[in-house]
Amino acid sequence: MRILFMCTANSCRSVLSEALFNHIAPQGFEAVSAGSFPKGRVLPRSLQTLEEAGISTVGLSSKGNEAFEASPPDIVITVCDKAAGEACPVYFGPALKSHWGLEDPSDVQGDETQISAAFDATLAQIERRCRAFLELPFEGLSRDELKRELDRIGQL
Repeated sequence: MRILFMCTANSCRSVLSEALFNHIAPQGFEAVSAGSFPKGRVLPRSLQTLEEAGISTVGLSSKGNEAFEASPPDIVITVCDKAAGEACPVYFGPALKSHWGLEDPSDVQGDETQISAAFDATLAQIERRCRAFLELPFEGLSRDELKRELDRIGQL
């Protein structure tokens, strides 16, 4: 199952989600990320947060939705409110869509401790949601039930 985490810039929240999901996911699950208007680079603070958590940053990059046109995801999860309001590209076709809104830790103003705490809190929230997702009984859920569960997880 392929999960696409989408954000507008694909430089922070969606990249954190991709890396964390792949860090804990069993075989058969893969996360990727993209942005509707990608920044073209991952924020250094995002990479630092992942490295400090012991999560690989190898291969992470900021890219647009078109990167997955030839291999569309099964599920699209938006992680920023701006991306949630945008239409998914038509080539994502039948992918289930859900919104797991996250505050942008890169918007936090303050000292190093406050900024670090914001990134760590975002990563912890992503982990709670990803673990809840991976605990779902996929074989026993209809498409509508899976959609309801995805939406519920987005409220955690």
